[in-house]
Parts: sequence; structure tokens; C-alpha cells
Amino acid sequence: MIIAQELRQKYLEFFKQKGHQIIPSASLIPENDPTVLFTTAGMHPLVPYLLGEKHPAGKRLVDVQKCLRTVDIEEVGDQVHQTFFEMLGNWSLGDYFKKEAIEWSYEFLISKDWLGLDKNRLAVSVFEGDQDAPFDQEAYSVWLNLGIPEKRIAKLPKKNNWWGPAGQTGPCGPDTEMFYWVSNEPAPEKFDPDDSRWVEVWNDVFMEYNKKVKSQKSKVKNEIRDSKIEKSKNLNKEAYEYESLKQKNIDTGMGLERVLAVLNGLDDNYRTELFWPIIEKVEELSGKKYGDSEEITKAMRIIADHLKAAIFILAERIEPSNVERGYVLRRLIRRAIRYAKQLEINQAFCFKLVEPAIKIYQDVYPELFQNKDFIEEQLVREEERFSTTLTKGLNVLKKEVQKMKQTGKKSLSGDIGKIAFNFFQNYGFPPELFLEEIAKEIPHSKEGVLASFNQAFKKHQELSRQKAEQKFKGGLADHSEISKKYHTATHLLQAALRQILSDQIYQKGSNITAERLRFDFNYSEPISSEQLKEIEGLVNQKIQEHLPVHFEEMAVDKAKKIGALGVFGSKYSEKVKVYFIGPSMNSGQIPFSIEICGGPHVENTKEIGKIKIAKLESIGQGIKRIRAVVEV
Repeated sequence: MIIAQELRQKYLEFFKQKGHQIIPSASLIPENDPTVLFTTAGMHPLVPYLLGEKHPAGKRLVDVQKCLRTVDIEEVGDQVHQTFFEMLGNWSLGDYFKKEAIEWSYEFLISKDWLGLDKNRLAVSVFEGDQDAPFDQEAYSVWLNLGIPEKRIAKLPKKNNWWGPAGQTGPCGPDTEMFYWVSNEPAPEKFDPDDSRWVEVWNDVFMEYNKKVKSQKSKVKNEIRDSKIEKSKNLNKEAYEYESLKQKNIDTGMGLERVLAVLNGLDDNYRTELFWPIIEKVEELSGKKYGDSEEITKAMRIIADHLKAAIFILAERIEPSNVERGYVLRRLIRRAIRYAKQLEINQAFCFKLVEPAIKIYQDVYPELFQNKDFIEEQLVREEERFSTTLTKGLNVLKKEVQKMKQTGKKSLSGDIGKIAFNFFQNYGFPPELFLEEIAKEIPHSKEGVLASFNQAFKKHQELSRQKAEQKFKGGLADHSEISKKYHTATHLLQAALRQILSDQIYQKGSNITAERLRFDFNYSEPISSEQLKEIEGLVNQKIQEHLPVHFEEMAVDKAKKIGALGVFGSKYSEKVKVYFIGPSMNSGQIPFSIEICGGPHVENTKEIGKIKIAKLESIGQGIKRIRAVVEV
């Protein structure tokens, strides 16, 4: 048997022996990627370095990164899907490439000194090639040389063996994935990727291409060619091409939860130590047992998963709300409450799962314990809010039912499905609960409502996706210039706040998109409009002074000694980048801003243009938020 901490340590130690520097997990709130609400993959904190910026720890890195994904939230409830998870990753920033990455992956998996898996239960997949990029012969050959039989190597298309880009353009490339046979039956001679008994345990991404919009000349050629076939469909489509990257990177990922289950002979991630203490608490609260029925098991998995994810989000000091991260948090909590009611847990219970969750991670993520009171307080408040909201929703629902009965409706039309969706959107009313209440008055309505609800929900998702794609159409690389401006502006803003309001102000969070910056900071006193104008004026004054922006790499202790500000003190490596805005320390003058930061920056404040503070608001006890935009 292997425990989670042992697996983390083995992974870090193995790659440390291969010349990698261990870097700590970054925040769940992305610092350098405006296209996502949360860190959804290990690569997000490293985006600037994957695009060519120098990392203070060097070209070979290894980490265990906290991640959170909600795109497949409806899949949660089976044995393998989770919202929050940890990704073990090793990175090469323009250093080693396919041969070393594959050989080391294989060694870590099968060597008796490391995981000691049975090599006869191993299978892999590689990219088969298409019109954009050729068959990955190099990866295929490396696996053959390691002794993997041809029948155990699947050649698969882009949808299976290609990563990226994060937006519509940017770094991307083929990958090779490793699978392990988890059944007690003998592993078949030939690898079938569609057989669920082959479980993916590792993914090596070879970031060797840059996807970009084709030049106008290429577009014209493309359109002439396409016009012979289907001109009307292709003229309005954006054309892309793939060019080789100057800096080729390795980005690997091994899901801790899934691998831990495999190593311990389990076919259910929720039976590992990373979930079981939470499941046991749910059993105690409900009086039911995990495994008693498919319905009970699914409900317990969703509760454990959603509330663990919520606890990690709350540890970032995010509060439930109706927008962005707060909306994701609220949906997770309310969905967990919904399934708790299915288990007949009718009292406030969410806060009772905080203790077992923190114990699971107390030696790994101290921020959970540090924010324990805040986490419990927010969970209690949200349960109370949801209870009030449900009461309001039920009253409105009764009126809707009366209208339906008056019009003689005995079955449900598309309009009723829209009502179900509106209840979900406005009251956080899960469709299952809507169905239960509506069925009391109008029987046999389930299929009609669900079909109509899903149609409305998919339309909403599609609109949201289109907005997001329009907002970040160019991908990460294409927004690098505006990101640099906003990133540097946050440094100026924090320095101005500390100079005008209080030198005890510190950043409590930030978010940068292609359209604005958002900066959270601690300050309990009211801020007048005159003070806000003064802060904005000071930032713009420093922009107009054309101050140089430069960085130095140094030890964390030295950075603290010279007064550098930092946000997440526990996440830094031994060596960090410290950005100075203003004269260098050697000049004898004091820079306007000194901060530990890994994000992209302009070289001179004159490149920013002008900053306009758009909004100031209080977002929590003693926490304020400023939204600002760049005016060119």
C-alpha cells in the first residue's frame, strides 16, 4: 500500500535526481492566464515560461499542482471524475525533449525503486498524424525501443493525442499517454483504448508547435482550393497553420488521485485516503452506507467532491456569489446540499466536513487550516442563503403550477422547461428538485421537463462559450501585450495604495483579462472619491515618468530583506524573480515598487498608456476591490 504523501515525495525525488528543481504549487487562482477562472492544469502557472520567459529555477522543473475543473461537473459521481485534483508534473523549458521524457516516465512507472508497476500491464498511445502535423514517429520508436510491443501502442487522432492550444492560437503539440490494466483478468495482447479496464495514468505533452492564424496570402490560396469543393462554407472561417516553436517544451501530467487508486488496487478513487474520511463523515450524518445502492454512492461522491473543491476555493478567500469564481463556488455548495437532502441530511452539514477535509491535507496545504474559520463561516452562510432562496423559489413555483393547472396543462411543453431553467438560474434550484415539486401537481412530467431544460441549458452554455471565445479569441500568446500592461499596472496600483492609504495594505488577490484588471486588498476604512482620484493620479504620474521596469533573480530571504512584496508566501521556490519599477537598487535611489512576481511585464511604464479606475467595492470583511482599465 502507498499513501498520497509517499507518492508525491517519490515523484518529486525522482525528477530531482534527474536535475529538476522542485517548485511549490501555485494558487488555484491563475496569475498569468486570463482565459480561465481557476488553475485547470499544471501548465497554467507556467504560461510565461512556456512562451519563452526565463524561469528563476531553471529549465527543468517538477511540482505537484492544485487544479480545479468544472467543465465535466455532470460526470462527477462515477469512480474517476473529480472537480478538485492534484497534478504531478515535470517540465522542460527548451531543454530535453521526447526521448528523455518518455524514458523517465517509463522508468518511474516500472522501476522497483519507484512505483514498481507491472510492465506487462502497460499500454500507450501516440499521435497518428493529420494534415497539420505528421505521425509522431519519434515517440513511437522510443516506446518500441523500451520494449512496448507494437500491439500495445495505439495510433490515435488529435481528439485523443493532442494538447492545446489553451485559446484558439498558441503553443500546442502531440502527446503520448500511458495506460495501466486494472482488471484481475490477464491483460489482453492488443491495447483497446475504448476498454475502460485500461486506465490512463500519465500524459506527456510535446509542445513543439505554435498554432497561428494563416497569413493573408495563405488564406487566399486556401480559399481558392476550398472554393472548388465547398466555397460557401469555408470563406468565412478563420484559417490556421502550425509552425515549429523556437522553444520546444515538455509538459507532463499524472493525476494523483487516479494513480493512487491504481497503485492500491482500487477501481474507485473515492475509496482512497484523499476522500474516504469525508465519505465516512457523510455516512455518519446520513445513517447510510457507501455502496448500499448506486444512488447513495453517487450522492456521497458528489457531496465529498463538491465540498472538498469548495473548501479549496474558500481557502483562496473567494466568497459565494452570482458571478465568475463566486458562481462556481455557489453552484458546488448548492449541488452538494441538494444531494445531501437526497440522503435525508436535512440539517446544516457543510461546515462539518471541513475538519476531515483539512486533516487529509494538513501537511501539504497549510492554507486550509489557516483559513478554517473563514471556510466554515462561509459554508454556514451559504447554506442559510440557499434555504431562504429555496423557500422563495418554492412559493414562486406554486404560483407557476397554478397557472399551468388553470390553462389545463397535463404534460410539459418547452415553455415549462424554460421555467425549470429560470428556477435553476435565479434560485439555484436544481432541475431534479423542480421535477419533484412539479410532479406533485402534474404527474408524468419528468421526460418533457428534462429534455426542455437541457435544451435551454445547452443554449445558455453555448452563448456563454461564444462570449468567452470572442473575449479570448487569440489565445494566451495574442494577449501577451495587454497582459503585460495590466500586470505591471497592478504593481503601480499596490504601491500607490500603500503610499496614499496605508503601508499595511497587501494584495489579497488579482485577476487580469484582456479588458481590465481587478485588484483585491485589505483596508477596513472607507475610501473617499478624492482619495481614489489621488491614487489614480499617482499611478498615471508614474506611468508618465517613463520608469524602467526590470527584474533580478534572488533568494526569497534576500527579497524579503530588501522589502519586496509578495502574495502567497508559502508558494515560492528558493529563488524568485523580483521586479523593480523605478531606479535600480544600486543607484542609491528607492524604486517606486518592488515585488516578487512571475508574470509578464512591460519594459517601461510609458508602454502602459493611462489607467482609469472604473470601480471600487467592498467584497468582504475588511477587503476591497478595485477594477481598472487601460486607456490607450
